[in-house]
Amino acid sequence: MPFVNIRIVKEVISADPVGKKTAMADKIVTAIAETAGISKNDVWVVFEEIDARDWFVGDTSVEQKRQKT
Repeated sequence: MPFVNIRIVKEVISADPVGKKTAMADKIVTAIAETAGISKNDVWVVFEEIDARDWFVGDTSVEQKRQKT
């Protein structure tokens, strides 16, 4: 049974978290199920929402990187 763990910056999906997670999960589950030849019900997807201030690229948070642009 495939298990997919998606870590995403919370602010990326803040406008519609349920809708965006549903759309992502549907596409991911479909791709895995079709490729592996298994039922969609055998694919698990978990989302972990991380605050931009807690996600770092090198020594700079995503929050700081976004403030610079």
